[in-house]
Amino acid sequence: MAITATARASVRYLIDDVDRAIEFYTTHLGFTLGRNASPAFAEVLRGPLRLLLSGPTSSGARPLPDGTTPSPGGWNRIHLVVDDINHDVEQLRAAGLTFRSEIIRGPGGQQILLQDPSGNLIELFQPAER
Repeated sequence: MAITATARASVRYLIDDVDRAIEFYTTHLGFTLGRNASPAFAEVLRGPLRLLLSGPTSSGARPLPDGTTPSPGGWNRIHLVVDDINHDVEQLRAAGLTFRSEIIRGPGGQQILLQDPSGNLIELFQPAER
């Protein structure tokens, strides 16, 4: 098998509503819209990350051979580095967004889990000063 190298890492998130997800990621998290094939699919871009937003009618959401239907949520998440976590959390809370945790501090830095409209997690992370 030949693997093709690209300048971007791609992650697929299953989502409930493509247009709502586009607005969430582009309005609140600094992504730009790449391809839009709503209501089935869209891609949003941020730096080297290509986030594939797969709605209920996309090929990525089709049932598996054993009948299992892929669904949003879970504990896997994208990890976005931020410069000022307190400021960003304050702004996102003011916009009415949902967090699954409070800011957690550890030796590597600070993190918090933000939830997208379909229940997928985004970890906002501010590295510790060295």
